[in-house]
This record gives sequence, structure tokens and C-alpha cells, in this order.
Amino acid sequence: MKHFTFLFLLFSLTTFAQNNKKYDTFFEKGNGNQAADYQETINYYTLLAKDFPTIQMVEMGLTDSGYPLHMITFNPEKEFDFNKIQKNKAVLFVNNGIHAGEPDGIDATMQLFRDLALGKIKAPKNTVIVTIPVYNIGGALNRNSTTRANQDGPEVYGFRGNARNYDLNRDLMKSDTQNTKSFVEIFQKINADVFIDNHVSNGSDYQYKLTYIMTQHNKLGTVLGDFMNTEMMPALVKDLQNKKIETTPYVDSFKDTPDKGFGQFVDSPRYTTGYTSLFNTIGFVVETHMLKKYAERVKVTYEYMKSTIDFMDANYQKIKELRIKNLEQYQPKKKYTLQWEMDSTKTTKFSFLGYEAGYKKSEATTGNRLYYDRSKPYKKDVPYIKEFKSVKEVVIPTAYIIPRGYWNIIELLKNNGITYSQLKNDTIVEVESYKIADFKTASSAYEGHYIHRNTTITSKIVKTAFAKGHYIVSTNQKGVKYLLEAFEPEGVDSFFNWNFFDAILQQKEHFSDYVFEDTAAKILKENPTLKAELDSKRQSDAVFAKDPEAQLEWIYKHSVYYEKAHLQYPVYRVL
Repeated sequence: MKHFTFLFLLFSLTTFAQNNKKYDTFFEKGNGNQAADYQETINYYTLLAKDFPTIQMVEMGLTDSGYPLHMITFNPEKEFDFNKIQKNKAVLFVNNGIHAGEPDGIDATMQLFRDLALGKIKAPKNTVIVTIPVYNIGGALNRNSTTRANQDGPEVYGFRGNARNYDLNRDLMKSDTQNTKSFVEIFQKINADVFIDNHVSNGSDYQYKLTYIMTQHNKLGTVLGDFMNTEMMPALVKDLQNKKIETTPYVDSFKDTPDKGFGQFVDSPRYTTGYTSLFNTIGFVVETHMLKKYAERVKVTYEYMKSTIDFMDANYQKIKELRIKNLEQYQPKKKYTLQWEMDSTKTTKFSFLGYEAGYKKSEATTGNRLYYDRSKPYKKDVPYIKEFKSVKEVVIPTAYIIPRGYWNIIELLKNNGITYSQLKNDTIVEVESYKIADFKTASSAYEGHYIHRNTTITSKIVKTAFAKGHYIVSTNQKGVKYLLEAFEPEGVDSFFNWNFFDAILQQKEHFSDYVFEDTAAKILKENPTLKAELDSKRQSDAVFAKDPEAQLEWIYKHSVYYEKAHLQYPVYRVL
């Protein structure tokens, strides 16, 4: 009888907690079109952490706003040591509010954690859930009702730029912001197996409330990428369909309208999922549709996260094993792809739920405007490309050597969990040395930089003297893909392309023409081979032949007086 009484009491308390309005979120208390602000969100998680021992809330590093990032963890076993957690459980990492005007995930994740704690939904046995409740705190504090001009709700929301006006979803490699450094600290601490970044999409109109980006599977690696592409993503899509939620890959149209076809978005390492994939973490971006009602968007975001938890819980061992196997592809001497492009030979078709589109005269301008007719929905097969091919490869070196003066880069390596050592003595090492051959630079600022692109290099094998204290960074570690993307100049988001090494692009020493004239004449007299090369260039290049200054510059750059640091890439490859 006592046992029955205890069970009845426990059931009654659980039922009371589930029905207790105390745990209603700000969103649930409103009219369905109101999103919680930053302080309301933090207050709510503070309440959950206080009342439920299965939820922990801790402050992590600072953000540009001056406020710290919070890390919220749900574990039904009440264990919050991630060294222990990773031994027998998978970790799902959910990021919210990277673009603070897209708050769907903020409200949905509060409900998710509440429902897990209360037992409204079954707690996973093999999965721990971690969330950053509001990542872009500065943007969240900058609330308004106008900057998301194309978005249907909520009534008030945050701003895309952070406290220093950076788009945080472009900052993962360069790490200009405190937000990113703190995000990376959390990511490295928990070693997430799966990552979700919650967003709201822009662009075409269509019937779907939810679209998604899965990190590009070819880029992720054949082992883990194939699993994500052929098993995990189809399972999530099917589970959502069972909930009456139709979904589609993120609509990145080739032309004006999606019925003309579109391809998978390639998330380079500047983006969150591009970054997390460098550490063999399966990544997804949830992109709810901007023109759907806010309450509907919050609901489908919630369900996507729940479907992911259910799949992870059933497949946690396989996911963890495949992450280890995936890393084995990236060993020294093997090839690594730095640049990808769509493989148009592998176009497929899938049934797309859209609206008929057309053009009519604009009432605001002198031109015609695109419109979608929601009274004419369609289901039709559209071209889709999700296979990418390698267009630029590099052989993975054994290690990189970094001069000890580049303390800013060493700090980034530390933050990203990269291990390294330092030379104990002055040493001569045979290395592969790069020279920057060519590059193009943006004419306008992009995320605080004038970034480079189309970078090319020349290389040679040389024996080079390195001083005591220079850093040796082995590629035989978990962050090997991060190292390759950072230190290979031709990588899209390399440190070179993000201006980390711009000092080598400027000559520090030069010459006075009238003084160097005598020196140049002597150089040519003592080097007949060089003189012959100069004569040949004069004959083949009419413009050069008529430009004495260019000729003198050419002689200077082919002499011992030309500084070795100019265009010399300062990071060396040990083969």
C-alpha cells in the first residue's frame, strides 16, 4: 500500500509540474507572435536550472557585448563532466540567435529543455543536449521591429550584427569577436557529435515551413558524410513527415525561382557548420521560412530538434564510431580538398512543393517585379545538385612550422584545441616553402576585412634555418582539417585570405633609382645568364621594353638586395 501511495504521489507531482503555468515560456504566454528577449531567456533557464537537477547552467567566455555566453546542459543522469559524458553518450549542441532577428530557436529550445526536464517528452538515454540560449547577445539587445523587412513576425526581435556589427556566422575561422572565441571554447569542451544552428531563411516563396542545410557531405568526409547523407538526413525527413511536416533542402535557387532548380549550399569554414565539420561533427542549419507565422516556425524548429535527439539516441554508438573512422581519412601524405564545386554531371530531381511565379509591372519602380501566387500551389520535379567535386587538392604535410612571432595565430590554435610544441634549439629543417604568386582583393569591406580570393602559390623544397622557440604543429591530431583550412593559402577561408599575413605583401625596403643604376649595371655584367633573361623579356614584352623603371625593378627583384620576406609565406610545411 505504501508503494502504491508513493507512486501515486510521484505521478501527481509530475502531473502538477507538467500543468504548472510557472514553466510557461514568454512565447507561450503571449499571442504566438512575441519572442522572449535576452533577459527573459536567461531568467527562464535560471529557473529551470534551479528547479531541475537534470539541467545545468554555467557562464562561459565573454562576448563583444560585455555579457558572458551561457551554456545550458540537459542530462537525465545529472552528470555534467564532459570527459565522462563522451565515454558513453553522444552530445547534441544547439546554437540559437546567431542572427538575433531570427529568434525561432531561442523560444523553441526553451520549450524543449522544459519538456525534457518535466518528462513531457521522453528523455534520451544515450544523448546529452547542450545549448547556447542566445549567442549574439549584442544583437539580441538591439531590439526593433523593422530590420527584418521580409519576415512575418515576431513583433519585436534582435539585429543581425553583434555588438561590433559583425555577422557571427562569417567569423568562425578568423575569430574577430569575443563571441566566436567563447563559442569555440564551448564546442571544444563538449566535443559535440551533432550540431544544429537555428535560423530563419530569406529568398523564394514556397509551401514549406522548414528548410535545412546539412553540412556538405563530400566535404565532411566519405565515412561520416555518407552516413549523414544516406541514413541520418533521410531518417530525419521521414520522421518530420510522420509529424505532418514537409521539408526541403535550403532553397538556393540557380535563377529567380526554385522550379528552375537549385543546389546544396556549401558551408565553407567561415560558417558554423563549415567550422564544426572540420572536427568531424555532423552539422545542420534549420532554416524556417520567413513568410510563415512565427508560432508555426517555432513549432517546426522544436520538432526538428526532437527528431534529431531521437535519431541520435538510437544511433549514438554508430555516430561516435564513424567520427573516429572519418578522422582516419586525413593522415599525413594523403590528399585533402581545399576547393569544391558543384558536380553538374550528377543532377537529380525531387518533388518540390512551391507556388507558381510570374512577373508583373511594379507599382514602386519602372520595371517588372517577381511575385508568387499562393492560390496556385504546385508539386513538381525540380533539378537539384548535392554532389560536389574536388577542384583543388593538397597533400597533407606531417607538420607546419610557424615563426614564434605569430602569437595571434598561436592563441587561435590554443582556443581550437590544437596541440603543438616548440623547437628546443636552432635547427635546420627540410621543408616545403610557399611564395604568394597571385591573389585578388575585395574592393569593399566584408566582415571587417578586405579579403583575398583566387590565391595561387609557388612552392619549392628547401633547407631552412629555424630559431629556437618556433612552433611545430603536427597534423596527426583531431584538428587536422582545421590546420589545413587555416594554413593552406589557397583555401577559401585560409588565414592568408582573411588578411592574417598581409604584412608580407608590402616591401619594407626599396632603392633610389640613381644609386641603384650603378649596382644594377654591375649585377648584369657579373651575371650574363640574368642579362640574357632580361634581354629576352624586353624582346617579348613591348611595354616592359619601353619602361626603364620596370626594368630596374626587375633587376632589383632578381638580386640579393631584394628582401626575402616579400611575398614569402611564413608558415612552412614539413613533408
